[in-house]
Amino acid sequence: MFFASDNGGPAAPEVMDAMMRANEGTAMPYGADPIMDRARAQIREVFQAPEAEVYLVATGTAANSLALATLVQPWQTIYCHRHAHIEADECGAPEFYTGGSKLTLIDGADGKMPAAALETAISETGAVGVHGVQKGALSITNATESGTVYSPAEVAELSGIAKVHSVPTHMDGARFANALVRLGCTPAELTWKAGVDILSFGGTKNGLLGVEAVILFNPDHAWEFELRRKRGGHLFSKHRFLSAQMEAYLTDGLWLDLARKANAAADRLAAGILQIPGASLMHPVEANAVFASWPRKGHRAAQGAGAKYYHWPFDQSLEGPDDEIISARLVCNWATSDADIDQFLQLISD
Repeated sequence: MFFASDNGGPAAPEVMDAMMRANEGTAMPYGADPIMDRARAQIREVFQAPEAEVYLVATGTAANSLALATLVQPWQTIYCHRHAHIEADECGAPEFYTGGSKLTLIDGADGKMPAAALETAISETGAVGVHGVQKGALSITNATESGTVYSPAEVAELSGIAKVHSVPTHMDGARFANALVRLGCTPAELTWKAGVDILSFGGTKNGLLGVEAVILFNPDHAWEFELRRKRGGHLFSKHRFLSAQMEAYLTDGLWLDLARKANAAADRLAAGILQIPGASLMHPVEANAVFASWPRKGHRAAQGAGAKYYHWPFDQSLEGPDDEIISARLVCNWATSDADIDQFLQLISD
């Protein structure tokens, strides 16, 4: 009953097999391996972007931070949701890699930025001239940190506002696959066709050992990104082991199949929670995360039986009245089983 994070899920067997094959013999280092050539071609085909440049790194923090560093100067700001991963969970890495770019935080329900709030934030930036930060880049998280998704139309609206102000758009797609299968659109429709300039394309949360792709739909930034990746310590010498994961991920639609399984598990979990008297959902369930509330008695039972998940917010205690409502974040991964979900639901229902 592990719902703490999709990072805790296993790697897909197809990925492990690919790693073993990649371990045979020798290969050129630093991304010059033939597997990387195939993975790059796959991404270009999947995203209908034949001119895109593709680079691999091992973590989402590196992907986001290096991508944003290619888009902004230290005296510029990055517009993001208040609860975006780059604000809440990356220990200042975007500021570090950009040389000090400020984050301008925008509030919005369910982890999503309202278009009007973004327009206001961008319009007000630079009002005091040299005394304030200047317009930099927009960063959209899809799926969001609240488990919701932006549609292609919503992405286009936000990126369109940014473009009017000459602000480029980055997408944090750590759970891009989960958003995509929920929406039923194409990768191109959710990214460059909607105005996204750079995508951090996640894999670690969706069945890979540890690899993310940075897809630059505008190849003008490619050389700068290569230099930043090397200077930042994220150019792997034994790169073929990153390449092998990404190639396996994209072969025969594995990445989409894994995301569908994780989303379906979240749907099952959410439906069961809503059957509990007094339970409710904090946000719509649109990807593979469930934010929900139910009586403290059920939390004690589940955690006593070994269930792993986070209280949301963290500072809620198991001590107190049985019927008091406690909130939690539960994240499913591709391998979350119906049996684990049903056992968990039974524990929190009794």
